[in-house]
Amino acid sequence: MAITLVASGSAAPKKEVRQKNPFMSEYKTKYKIPPFATIGYQHYLPAVEAGIEEQNAEIQAIIANPAAPDFENTVLALDNCGATLNRVSYVFYALSESDNTPEMQELAEKISPMLTAQNDEIYMNDALFARIKKVHDGAEALGLNKVQARLTEKYYKRFVRNGALLSAQDKDSLKEINKRQAAIELSFANNVMHEISANVIYVDNAEELAGLPQQTIDDAAAEAIKRGQPGKWAFTARGATRLDVLTNADSRNLRQRIYETYTNTASRGDQYDNSANINALIRLRKQKARLLGFDSFADYATDPVMAKTVENAEDLLYQIFRPAAAKVKEEVADMQAYADAHGGNFKIAPWDYYYYAQKVKNERYSFSADEVRPYFELNSVVKNGIFYLAKRLYGINFTEMPDAPKYNPEVTVYDVTDEKGKHLAVFMTDYMPRETKAQGAWMSELCSEYNYNGVSERPIIYNVASLTPATSDTPSLLTLDEVETVFHEFGHALHGMLTTAPFRGLSGTNVDRDLVEMPSQINEHWAYEPEILRNYARHYRTGEVIPQALVDKILESSKFNQGFVMTELVGAALLDIEWHKLNWCDSIDVRGFENYVKRRIGMPAEVEFRYRSPYFKHIFDNDQYSCGYYTYLWSQVLEADAFERFREEGTLNTDVARDYRKYILEAGDTEDPMTLYRLFRGHDPNADALLRNHGLK
Repeated sequence: MAITLVASGSAAPKKEVRQKNPFMSEYKTKYKIPPFATIGYQHYLPAVEAGIEEQNAEIQAIIANPAAPDFENTVLALDNCGATLNRVSYVFYALSESDNTPEMQELAEKISPMLTAQNDEIYMNDALFARIKKVHDGAEALGLNKVQARLTEKYYKRFVRNGALLSAQDKDSLKEINKRQAAIELSFANNVMHEISANVIYVDNAEELAGLPQQTIDDAAAEAIKRGQPGKWAFTARGATRLDVLTNADSRNLRQRIYETYTNTASRGDQYDNSANINALIRLRKQKARLLGFDSFADYATDPVMAKTVENAEDLLYQIFRPAAAKVKEEVADMQAYADAHGGNFKIAPWDYYYYAQKVKNERYSFSADEVRPYFELNSVVKNGIFYLAKRLYGINFTEMPDAPKYNPEVTVYDVTDEKGKHLAVFMTDYMPRETKAQGAWMSELCSEYNYNGVSERPIIYNVASLTPATSDTPSLLTLDEVETVFHEFGHALHGMLTTAPFRGLSGTNVDRDLVEMPSQINEHWAYEPEILRNYARHYRTGEVIPQALVDKILESSKFNQGFVMTELVGAALLDIEWHKLNWCDSIDVRGFENYVKRRIGMPAEVEFRYRSPYFKHIFDNDQYSCGYYTYLWSQVLEADAFERFREEGTLNTDVARDYRKYILEAGDTEDPMTLYRLFRGHDPNADALLRNHGLK
């Protein structure tokens, strides 16, 4: 992204600034990709201000329309308004996560509250809600078709959940809550970002490096040089590095240091401690739920989605947690036996779990992660893996666009077309770690899909991750987990790229939160489908296809350690729910509350929550997954049961894929998600397939 800055005291005329602002008019680039090379930091704030002004004028035009409210002049007009604000928001949110420079952080402190306030202004607008309500209440008389009625219902509920039925005084209270919440969520995210980037462990004794892959050692040496400590090794707590150390380091001291560095992120009592932010957010969310007529934020969060109630969500989680926690006891016993037999005079602790699980796995299945990495070169996983799968199942093709605009040089851009060459979407990949990139992996969009009354606009979708980078003598070679991440996020991308819903508010991943993870998680299954695996898993030097004996070991070991995997995941989901079920708002000791939850649910002592609260960004840096982390498990139940149909009729059966594309990938939110699921699967989902997949039943 261009980083040209304009001094804050610039007196450039407002009209001239707007004329030169790339966000202020429809992009002239191919497929309307944002012209990143011409976008500077100075363009965001003026575009947001102008976009809000423009959207307010459009809202006023809807309200002032003398014609009786109907779908097109009210609901569709609202769904389509705010073009300028959408353009700048898409890019702002993309860069805030993937290239979050100090300049972007400074902008976020100004822009995030503005966007929150604008959202409040729309959804607490009495006159606008009155028109929406008339269309909603008169849907049958107006002759709305099923999809039009679905979008109308969605907006009606959104208004109600955002306070449209509140008194003027309560609306003001809710606006203040939302404003304060946005600022605190931003502070939470920035604290985590700072801690992850700044916290580093230095090693000056080469003996402590025993067991680590050479690539990890070389990366640590380079990191130390970059941080002004030549001759040492510097390990950050970022995902790939942390897992490499925890899995491979023979030094128990080093494992404990990196484990504790990570699990104490943003909770050390210094200026980046998130404890106060968590307390404030829980209080505000509680107040918000009460204002809107719910006993708790948990009730508010589960009401509009597939689960419907907190109890339903918890019931599902405990169906998985109890057998998973029981399995952990077996896994720990095996690890303790191995440690005892090899001179370990200690009780297995959380920082030992990855290391001894890998030792037991190697002994039981006679292979290590390092054996398979040479077969998982990133470029092959992408082009011969996920792209081949998409062509095999759905007949779509990916053609690189080397001259297309991109927000970072590491981004690759593709033109996505169907079997007849028709443009379907733009797809971008951004897989390498950067200090300015948030942890984790995700999919989002820079343009949504629209197809109504002869006007068609196709989406721009991107995948972001922080995978193992290339070295001076090897390309990017992925772990099994990283391969699954690539397939997972591509499942989200397919959901976004293949949508055919007519309206923006119903397209792609704009579905119930507890359905949105289903397409990503089901896509992971094909990573180990024999035909797909043979196509992409080739040795990066020799081109040799991964040996069948090694594939067999991968498949045989796929259910290994699943007690731990599911326990840390479900434990985090239960922690999330417990935070948002709270009916009291006194000052809470965060670690003490986590320990209370562990005792309450029966969390094994050797397992930590997948995310401790101070860096649990899913639930504390925005509302999207607040009391919604459980939806990953809900979606896993759906995808495991749905993939059974592929297993029954053929994992690469194009007829089954056609149904899956029609009812899940293309449909978006045009129909109740459980109805769509039944149309594909033929029955309601249950947890049996998930438990079998993970060796828990």
